[in-house]
Amino acid sequence: MVIVGTRRVQTMSALPRNLLSANASVDADGHLRIAGLDALDLANEFGTPVFIYDEDDLRARAAAAVAAFGDQVAFASKSFLCKAMARLAHEEGMCIDVSTAGELHVVLAAGVPADRLVLHGNNKSNAELERALDVGVGRIIVDSNDEIDRLAEILETRPAVIPRVLIRVTPGVEAHTHEYVMTGQEDSKFGFSVASGAAADAIARLQAMSVDLVGIHAHIGSQIFRTIGFEQEVAVLADLVKGMDIEELCIGGGLGVAYVEHEEGPTMAQWGTTVKAAAAKAGVAADVRITAEPGRSIVAPAALTLYTVGTIKHLPGIRTYVAVDGGMSDNPRPVLYGSGYETFLPRSVDADRDLAVTLVGKHCESGDVIVRDAKVPTDIAVGDVIATPVTGAYGYSMASNYNKVPRPPVVFVKDGNARVVVRRETLDDLLSLDLG
Repeated sequence: MVIVGTRRVQTMSALPRNLLSANASVDADGHLRIAGLDALDLANEFGTPVFIYDEDDLRARAAAAVAAFGDQVAFASKSFLCKAMARLAHEEGMCIDVSTAGELHVVLAAGVPADRLVLHGNNKSNAELERALDVGVGRIIVDSNDEIDRLAEILETRPAVIPRVLIRVTPGVEAHTHEYVMTGQEDSKFGFSVASGAAADAIARLQAMSVDLVGIHAHIGSQIFRTIGFEQEVAVLADLVKGMDIEELCIGGGLGVAYVEHEEGPTMAQWGTTVKAAAAKAGVAADVRITAEPGRSIVAPAALTLYTVGTIKHLPGIRTYVAVDGGMSDNPRPVLYGSGYETFLPRSVDADRDLAVTLVGKHCESGDVIVRDAKVPTDIAVGDVIATPVTGAYGYSMASNYNKVPRPPVVFVKDGNARVVVRRETLDDLLSLDLG
């Protein structure tokens, strides 16, 4: 036990190996290697901060999703999107879920066929709906009565177009997760309430329109470890669709992943088996396709972020601050949700981490904290490369230019080779939109 200020922090030994990607290893010198490449060499070649993704791990996770839910399962691109990631998900047999014109634009630019896309969004504009109809997006998830009005008006100008749609409903299930990523409760900006009858009314409206109502969609939240929430969701949806002629029942995403020691989430296969069993038990017809939209569980565990330590500030009797060259601009999750991460030194992966520090970024905010109770070896020094694992989701995708800090590059590694799939922003990039 180490006392940090007035807080007692349980010390830990070496980094739990389950938090590293599938193709990570430790060499004879104690260095972290990913897909055969030394992490320190990657930091030296590409600079820090940098996101490193294990490409074969990404592919294996995408393939597992298809095995669990079939080829209509959709990758939730909000978790991490660039052209390389869109191509990878498509090549492994997944559809792709997009929720804005920007996400749609990137995925189409990657060469993914429009009919393999699913369009989400709680406030789709006319332009977004028109673009989706014009390119032939495979499924549109209808989210509000205003959207039904807009869709009806647009379809009047396109009488030959009959879009395939699902209706998003709120099942009234409160997932055990952070309130900001709960989406299935009654008080939600998403979907139509089942309990109030709004969902049934919206279904009737869609059935009277020139659309092909192929299914029901729901999403109860993110970073969910207890499958009971998904089972409750399925029970509500099963009751709603009794008597309906539908093809698909989509449970959304939300499968939790381990970020810190002692966390363990269900596997993709366990998730699929549990949900399908719940559907069968609830009386969902055997020919109704059960689908999902995993995102975090595909990309989060397959990546880590490398930083360089710039300052170590010891405040006797209070805490030790370790400041790195990134922070809340490349990983806002700790600030937004209080999310936890582990830390370690890639030069000595299996070293005891018996020094408690607070890992912070370089931004002009006291709240710019990456890991509040970080554990590192006692010999940590300025200039060390330090890593936070399991950062493949909602890091790059939520990154900003706060304090005009350029966003890091994204590097995919595979079979001893590294390739930059998103380059590091430059200082001139920060001026590219400035007309002053």
